[in-house]
Amino acid sequence: MNFSLPSSEYLKPPFVLPQMEKALELIFIPSAGMGHLVSAVEMAELLVARHDRLFITVFIMKLPFDSKGTESYIASLEASPVSTRVKFITLPKVPAIDKNISPNSFRNQFIESHKSHVKNAVAKLTESESESRPRLAGFVIDMFCTTMIDVADEFGVPTYMFFTSPAGFLGLLFNLQRIRDVYNKEVNEFKDSDAELALPTFVNSVPANVLPSVLLDKEGAKAILGYAKRFRETKGILVNTFTELESHALDSLSDGETPPLYPVGPILNLKDDDSQSGSEQAQQKSDVLEWLDDQPPSSVVFLCFGSMGSFGEEQVREIAWGLERSGLRFLWSLRQPPPKETVASPSDYSDPKAVLPEGFLDRAVGIGKVIGWAPQVAILAHPAIGGFVSHCGWNSTLESLWFGVPIATWPMYAEQQLNAFELVRELGLAVEINMEYRRDFYGESPKVVKAQEIEKGIREVMAQNSDLRKRVKEMSEKSKKALMDGGSSHSSLGHFLDQIFL
Repeated sequence: MNFSLPSSEYLKPPFVLPQMEKALELIFIPSAGMGHLVSAVEMAELLVARHDRLFITVFIMKLPFDSKGTESYIASLEASPVSTRVKFITLPKVPAIDKNISPNSFRNQFIESHKSHVKNAVAKLTESESESRPRLAGFVIDMFCTTMIDVADEFGVPTYMFFTSPAGFLGLLFNLQRIRDVYNKEVNEFKDSDAELALPTFVNSVPANVLPSVLLDKEGAKAILGYAKRFRETKGILVNTFTELESHALDSLSDGETPPLYPVGPILNLKDDDSQSGSEQAQQKSDVLEWLDDQPPSSVVFLCFGSMGSFGEEQVREIAWGLERSGLRFLWSLRQPPPKETVASPSDYSDPKAVLPEGFLDRAVGIGKVIGWAPQVAILAHPAIGGFVSHCGWNSTLESLWFGVPIATWPMYAEQQLNAFELVRELGLAVEINMEYRRDFYGESPKVVKAQEIEKGIREVMAQNSDLRKRVKEMSEKSKKALMDGGSSHSSLGHFLDQIFL
């Protein structure tokens, strides 16, 4: 879907409606960054499509180091009309924040500094008190934006949360927050520990070494669990998952202490819209799909590690050797890390030969292709793809399941280690390359995954007629049915809209 009117025009005049019985407006406040923004936009589109008297305004916060992809995506949102009931406001830039502070302090300061801009923007939107415009019904915030609950309170409206990660991670945060506050047990005590945690959200005990990095840092744990405590102040939580995928986690959160949960996923951006990419990327996409057209069905393993995924030269060589040893067809999205001690998105190599083993590309002719940026959705949808080596970001995971492509897990940051654990151990929907790999804020990792591990994981995920492949295909069908009329997520979204329009 596309959207109408640049944000500058949206402020003059505000929404003007024909006479109708009751119209409401929600303010969406996603975190900065593609993963959170894209999911929030898809959620907004889905909501207005389900109710013709709902209007949504999405506030956009731009990071100082946004990638070109994010910039072009935002531009496409502001310039391409489809729904007059979803609008975008790009908030003013905030004062520069010291890049030498910790990642958690940076995030907190960045979001906190937008508070006054959000308040001013909402005041402008609501200053016209008349029956010709929708009534403000509430805020829908991202998990990192809990400080905006204070702004919603000032306007006397409830706050809801759109949780872009799995229910398993949501439950982990609630449980660890309770353990810290009730039992005075700090999570960072589990760092470098062999301990395993028995948590209600998971059937299996959770090894400490798959806890998100932020929770193993004292300052980070304090920040994240502080957010989790405020989750309980919301009136409801929309979760980008579906009942058939995470039934145990969702059941464990129906404890009377958690705000109502609305599993509404999978919320995915599956539109084939080249307007969001430049002509160079459009040509790259065409070249990739033409190459895939020449490959047998389910014969190609796809390696891609998200918008922030890149590796050092030693790790790149191990991946190349693992691929070569496997003898399997492959499509590899290889990205160049930003300069050391720099926070930025990876870029494409001008010449990948510089980091690959000598002669690798020559030996791969006919069976393998190394690319830079990857049109991930179009690739996963192609019948030639038989497996996906992924960082286990939740959007990528849901996309892979949607298209019935099994995953070999290689998490990197955020909650991805826990996602990998849930996929492999809890759900049996993935195989493991390595679940403990992790990198720091600047993309550095002390660990190098060896070629043997990579080869083993690739062979497992590409095995034809395996039980894993059958389970993934079954979950793919369930993910689609969940969104159909009468499906679990379709019904859950209806319950949320009923709550809004009470």
